[in-house]
Amino acid sequence: MVKTGGLADVSGALPTALRALGYDVRVVAPAYPTALARCERLTLARLLELPGAPTPVRILEGVLPHSGVPLYLIDCPKYFDRLGGIYGDGQNDWPDNPQRFGLFSRAVVALAKGHAEWIPELVHCNDWQTGLVPALFSLEGYRPKSIFTIHNLSYPGLFPWGTFVELNLPMALWSPAGLEFYNKVSFIKGGLVYADLLTTVSPTYAQEICTPAFGYGLEGLLRSRVDSLFGILNGVNYDYWDPTRDMLIPYHYTSSDLSGKSANKAALQRRLDLPVRPKVALLGFIGRLVEQKGFDLVLSGLPELFHHPLQVVVLGSGESFFEHGLRDLAFRFPNQIAVHIGYDEELAHLIEAGADAFIMPSRFEPCGLNQLYSLRYGTLPIVRRTGGLADTVVDANSENIATGRATGFVFDAATPAALIATLTRALNLYYHHYDSWHQMMQTAMAIDYSWNQSARHYADLYQRALNKG
Repeated sequence: MVKTGGLADVSGALPTALRALGYDVRVVAPAYPTALARCERLTLARLLELPGAPTPVRILEGVLPHSGVPLYLIDCPKYFDRLGGIYGDGQNDWPDNPQRFGLFSRAVVALAKGHAEWIPELVHCNDWQTGLVPALFSLEGYRPKSIFTIHNLSYPGLFPWGTFVELNLPMALWSPAGLEFYNKVSFIKGGLVYADLLTTVSPTYAQEICTPAFGYGLEGLLRSRVDSLFGILNGVNYDYWDPTRDMLIPYHYTSSDLSGKSANKAALQRRLDLPVRPKVALLGFIGRLVEQKGFDLVLSGLPELFHHPLQVVVLGSGESFFEHGLRDLAFRFPNQIAVHIGYDEELAHLIEAGADAFIMPSRFEPCGLNQLYSLRYGTLPIVRRTGGLADTVVDANSENIATGRATGFVFDAATPAALIATLTRALNLYYHHYDSWHQMMQTAMAIDYSWNQSARHYADLYQRALNKG
């Protein structure tokens, strides 16, 4: 219906996988214009009188597209019917975001009290936008159990004290043990403090956020709840990301017949006006051109590597400094690097299918999805050891290669030198030990990171929450 990042993948795929396991799961989302346009046969299910809404809020009932999962859209045009992005206009956040998601949270709480014949036993909330839901539940006599998932702790939903007053939130929630964070209101603390259980989108990220380096001042609170904090890896929708049936790539292939991958490599080179050189290593990068993704390391390190036979393709957008730097590199090395500023879904699939390796040197990465796509496409990931990258990529050291466990290349220090050394190691294996490279491709393509696996872990956690006193 609408997407800005990994949370959309989870919200679309996890409910579908849970439904396949036999659970009665329903999705609640704001009625963004694209959601209204892409959901057919919506019906008015209920009207809610909520604080902050100028008119009664309509609850529209339908079905999550391509899933069969029941869907409720919270329709308040003042807050959700606007041009631009979900959270801002592309340059700045919407100034009324706390009002928008405060209203949304109140709507979720009202629905959870009972809608027709259906009353939920558990509500699964995600990120600061729904952080007020567990907090408001704490004031209710009856309440369902709640799970709160942290997708990225660097977005805490932090607003001035006046926002707390304007939202007419109960003073019982205002304390350092509640929503207060250095005299501001923190929406994410609503989830961290009041939810029955907490999750992150990878086991390593669950450990990292309990440290000052990744905790953003909330590490003490998280350490106090470590017994209720779990890391569950995101899954991949293999109906959409699988080289044996991907509708967006020109040639399909399997781990036993990689000829289609070679054909996709040539197609990628032709599309981006690179010389078609089947034996030259081709590296891909897809993502935001920002320091969090380690793109400064990429930009600093590539020129030193271009004396090797090497091609690089980059798809993404972000900080203007990086965009200009990329264009300069493409001008200086037109036969070795191709750049597409922006996003193109078809090109993203072709990069995964056509590249030999995928660069993902993030400074932090709660889970990451592109490395999971890359594994399935036999495009060996080159990653920094952090978050979900550490949990999903097995380094090509001599022992792991010998035992057939290696699936990519992993480094530790967030420095250009460390990335250059790892890229050099990868190129050496590609050019001088291709049998090992080929074995790594087959190992990577066989790993199952489907949502079926993740959904079973969530189902176990839901039961654990329901069993809490």
